Amino acid sequence: MITTTRKTRCLFILDTNVLMHDPTALYRFMEHDIYLPMIVLEELDAGKKGQSETARNVRQVSRFLDEMLADVDMTTINQGLPIHTTLHGQPEHAVTPTGRLFLQTREESNDLPVSLPGSRADNQILGITLALQERVTDREVILVSKDINLRIKATAVGLKAEDYHNDQVLDDVSLLHTGHESLGPDFWEAHGESLESWQDEGRVFYRIHGADTAEWYPNLYLRLEAPSPFTAVVREVEADGSAVLESVTNYQQERHSVWGITARNPEQSFALNALMDPDVDFVSLLGQAGTGKTLLTLAAALTQVLEQKLFTEIVMTRVTIPVGEDIGFLPGTEEEKMTPWMGALMDNLEVLAKTDGGGGSWERAATNDLLQSRIKIRSLNFMRGRTFQNKFVIIDEAQNLTAKQMRTLITRAGPGTKMVCLGNIAQIDTPYLTETSSGLTFVVDRFRGWPHGAHVTLTRGERSRLAEFAAEVL
Repeated sequence: MITTTRKTRCLFILDTNVLMHDPTALYRFMEHDIYLPMIVLEELDAGKKGQSETARNVRQVSRFLDEMLADVDMTTINQGLPIHTTLHGQPEHAVTPTGRLFLQTREESNDLPVSLPGSRADNQILGITLALQERVTDREVILVSKDINLRIKATAVGLKAEDYHNDQVLDDVSLLHTGHESLGPDFWEAHGESLESWQDEGRVFYRIHGADTAEWYPNLYLRLEAPSPFTAVVREVEADGSAVLESVTNYQQERHSVWGITARNPEQSFALNALMDPDVDFVSLLGQAGTGKTLLTLAAALTQVLEQKLFTEIVMTRVTIPVGEDIGFLPGTEEEKMTPWMGALMDNLEVLAKTDGGGGSWERAATNDLLQSRIKIRSLNFMRGRTFQNKFVIIDEAQNLTAKQMRTLITRAGPGTKMVCLGNIAQIDTPYLTETSSGLTFVVDRFRGWPHGAHVTLTRGERSRLAEFAAEVL
């Protein structure tokens, strides 16, 4: 949070894009004051129409402001509005903001450089901020904006400008856990004396005592390299500091293939363990292009839908953000409109639909029809109010979702549903989203330690030597 470490009270001028990105930003500045220029209110009013996430955020901001203005004496509005309303769902022990919200009620003018015409909204905000910096002498005046160019211009004219950091899950994306760790070569020697092991229904368990368990959490995958390879998952971390491990299936072996697919590295094997585990309701897979996220997920989904009958069908969705120029409106039904965005699905289905017996074109066509009949493609735009029961839901390109959108999607899960989020946080196309504020980063961090959630970061590209080399050097 950008305000908690400040020793003195500040006055923050909020840009429109901050409120469009996070309507609750009004409540995030604790003991500091907020100033909203009139041009910001005008831009909010212009952006309130429509069904987009941004329009919904704007309408929520308007409701928050209306709530603050409900019991305010208009003769004292220049003294600021108390920010006393707590957000719905906020913990009871959460600190209530003590700052005040100031709306622009007078003309704040300042001479901008000739190169910055005041007719533009961004430049009007700069002029107001400059005027406040001169008029308000008892506090530091800071402009908060998600717009990098506006922050650059603000610095150029002598203003202090900052990004809005409250939506960031982590200070550095390198702090995001990978979901797996390597054990030291002396692991068994260090823990052998207090080691306990047993079997239950064909599953092998170990109870480990020692300092290593302090950083472990449920569904963390562990691997010990040669001479005697060992792979396990943390099932439970107990109050006395001990941890219960369970030996996991090695999906790198042909006899453990999933829909004809075998893992090519330990991380892919961990991913298949998470995807095939009936006790894990939520799985997130991170990795660059070619690491096998979609192929492994579809193989696990088809196995559990068509062979094991654990789910009734596969539901796949993704954000429809083009890489290049938009091709415009698409004809057809919801599923037909989404088909061009599902090239990754079709490419992987071609691999999974290959028959071992070298059957003819009719057999391949029948297999494709069977697979596609159990896969439903859905648009994110129509997810509100839905409940998925006994479905295997795949959210592709999840790095382009905000934390709020991700929360909306995951809460659609009904009884017997498994959710899988796939993405590469190094390829974010949504404006104002970063690696540290992406909804995918948000859920990976928040689900850490939940016994029914698992995460694996895939690091090794397996698509081709060309793709792997390109990912490294380009």
